[in-house]
Amino acid sequence: MKTDKLKAQLRRTLRRDLWMTLGPALALIAIAFAVTFYFVKPAPPKTIVIATPQDEGGFRYFARKYEEILARDGIKLEMRPTKGSVASIELLSDESSGVDVAFVQSGTVGAEKAERVVSLGSLSYVPLWVFYRGEPIEDVRDLKGRRISVGAEESGTRALALTMLEANKADQAPTQLVALGRDESIEQLKQGAVDAIFIVATAEAPAIKKLAAVPGVRLLSFSRAEAYVRRYTYLSRHVLPRGVFDLAADVPAEDVTLLAPTANLVARDSLHPALAYLLLRAASEVHGKAGMLDKTGEFPAPMEAGVPLSSEARRYYESGVPLLQRYLPFWAANLVDRLWVMLVPIIAVVVPLVRAVPALFLWRVRSRIVRWYARLKEIELQLDENPNADRLTDMMRRLDEAEREVNRIPMPLSYSENLYFFREHIEVVRRRLARRLSDAQHEEAAAGLAPGAKATG
Repeated sequence: MKTDKLKAQLRRTLRRDLWMTLGPALALIAIAFAVTFYFVKPAPPKTIVIATPQDEGGFRYFARKYEEILARDGIKLEMRPTKGSVASIELLSDESSGVDVAFVQSGTVGAEKAERVVSLGSLSYVPLWVFYRGEPIEDVRDLKGRRISVGAEESGTRALALTMLEANKADQAPTQLVALGRDESIEQLKQGAVDAIFIVATAEAPAIKKLAAVPGVRLLSFSRAEAYVRRYTYLSRHVLPRGVFDLAADVPAEDVTLLAPTANLVARDSLHPALAYLLLRAASEVHGKAGMLDKTGEFPAPMEAGVPLSSEARRYYESGVPLLQRYLPFWAANLVDRLWVMLVPIIAVVVPLVRAVPALFLWRVRSRIVRWYARLKEIELQLDENPNADRLTDMMRRLDEAEREVNRIPMPLSYSENLYFFREHIEVVRRRLARRLSDAQHEEAAAGLAPGAKATG
């Protein structure tokens, strides 16, 4: 029965020691992981909504290409048609619109009008084409007084056309400006209902090639292209070679100097970084090939877009795809990228605690014995004071009492050696006490004193 009570007491004591040791450690680990989890990136959404102007820069074609590429990694691209780049920027600036990214034309809007919008880079050159009827002219200023289609409302074409016309003061009466979409503008020009049209489109667009071959329709060559490029940094100068559209028919019949803004991919600054990199990889695949005006590998590029370049795009253009995405599927790379921060509490907290907890538990167990060493040391110091037989007898009693108390201490079997070490040390002191007590008794007996009496010298 007594043995059972001792075992039960041992179990209770060990449980208390274990929880007193593990409790603070587990609490510290939980706090460390909770704090770290706060900084874990959320998983990227499975759907991206992109605003796509319908009559600008071949954006619808690009959007379909992006849709195919993103689908490989399980991301759905939802297209939101807009009237033009201006409308796309407005949607992107409106947080409630649900639009994440957009194709826009450079020069359409400045950073002051695009709140929380960043650029992922320029994608290609999209030249400004000015087709007109009548005698040859050299510049936009020569269009003054004519009936001109400047593109649909809220379109990037209209924004650029008005900029060019206003700079040349060619937008004032008797000039007539009409807002027509691309296809309608082309038909009106063919029929002679308008004198000139502005179109922003890629050099590979079929509509441009067909219109350049229509009898009586001329393509404006910007004789002062260098001046425009210096004034408007989002424009670049290009030469369309003679006959590039149709060598047999020699279309165009001469070299044509063009001005070109760029097609740009812009996004809300809250776009998930993993999706930003995925879009940039898609952009490299779609736009990295050579075109009529683009060189191989020239795009995507961090060119002037009117809004700041995102941090992800800057790193992409400087260092390429993140290391994880080079060797892992998108989902795996994203998972590792999100959870690597969990290594911080593991390395900084869990690993040290794995080593510290056993040591702390050992310290708690040994502390019950260690404090009795103070009693043992006290007795040894008193031995150096040359005590008489009475004091030696009292010291022996206290030593026996310490041994009994230590024997009652609950001790796990794996730590029992500490108990036996202490008992050996008690035995060493006991032997010293016994020798001194025997010597003291003999001295008192020799002096004719009764045992236990104090010698007077």
